[in-house]
Amino acid sequence: MATEDADASQSVLRHRGFMRFWCARVAATIAFHIMAVSIGWQLYTLTGSALDLGLVGLAQFLPLVPLTLAVGYAADRFDRRIIIGICELSLAVAVMILLVGTASGWLGRNAILGVALLIGAVRAFEIPTMAALLPTLVPHAIIPKATAWWASANQTAQIVGPAIGGFLYAVGPSAAYGTSFALFLAAAFFVARIPRPQTERKVHPVSLSSLFSGFDFIRRNRILLGTISLDLVAVLFGAAVALLPIFARDVLGMGPEGLGLLRSAPAAGALITSIVLARMTIKDNVGKTFFIAVGMFGFATAVFGMSTNLWLSMAALAVVGASDVVSVVIRSSLVQMGTPDALRGRVSSANSMFIGTSNQLGEFRAGAVAAMFGAVPAVIFGGLLTVAFASTWMFLFPELRKVRKLYD
Repeated sequence: MATEDADASQSVLRHRGFMRFWCARVAATIAFHIMAVSIGWQLYTLTGSALDLGLVGLAQFLPLVPLTLAVGYAADRFDRRIIIGICELSLAVAVMILLVGTASGWLGRNAILGVALLIGAVRAFEIPTMAALLPTLVPHAIIPKATAWWASANQTAQIVGPAIGGFLYAVGPSAAYGTSFALFLAAAFFVARIPRPQTERKVHPVSLSSLFSGFDFIRRNRILLGTISLDLVAVLFGAAVALLPIFARDVLGMGPEGLGLLRSAPAAGALITSIVLARMTIKDNVGKTFFIAVGMFGFATAVFGMSTNLWLSMAALAVVGASDVVSVVIRSSLVQMGTPDALRGRVSSANSMFIGTSNQLGEFRAGAVAAMFGAVPAVIFGGLLTVAFASTWMFLFPELRKVRKLYD
């Protein structure tokens, strides 16, 4: 068994299904961020409203809560590859609506928010199902490495996607939306090529307790509850992504290409960190490392809010991304390795609901606070509040603080 684990841990590159999954994730994430940059700039150009930027996040959040229970059960009951493939094709349809509406001249504020609602419904299924599929594609011993590779896929795409999106939008909105559409189709193709996992899953009848079992599992596990809840409040109050069009245009005096650079900066820091984590798994003091990472996320967010220099802003955002990926790898590894496969869909769905709540509601909170007090105070206050939350959670969840290793 030790020899088998050692051989398996040499490289995730040997696992064909995982590498196709990785390629699908890269394509889909690049496509999503090209679309997100385009929507943000187009909406802010149309309305000039910080609140409208926040409403994009709210629109993506609204389908998340009512769909969560169905998503978790579907991910544990049906072929996860098929669910993900349908999601990528559905996102391609959403981008096509944006493309046609822009080219025809009828795409306005309400139509953009309607498409955001559709995107939120699709991603409610996509993200947790991907998270549940990942551990079935590699041996158990290298799940942390595979999770770091998955994080690197996200971060690579989040560097490339916004930068490409900003420059393509400067050429023309149709170029940006058309490229996003093609990449979502490519993601669907890669997903279709993933071999069927060998893991056997028991099918349980639908019941109220079965649907809520993912939430119950997290509630009873103090370590998972601590990581997920801290991530929720940190991103809910520390998120600044929705306000980047304001910082690009009004604080830094730049165009859509500047917005692309700002959105790429967190991913640049995260990519470097995820590459390091893919080669050197966090081996000790996991809990303390998690709290330090969340605290750094908040501090760097506050620095970004104070900056009026492009390079300092990008450096602060790079630290935001680097610290975020450390917390993501720790949280994802603890969730996936501490959950039986029969429950992974429902636990991943519950986890995704909490994370989606923080991301999308965080964008709405940022937009609403910025509309009342200004974008700069909204970001600075949110960052400092995140540092305070990280300090508080260290004492509320001593079990998490004392975690030393990801697995024995």
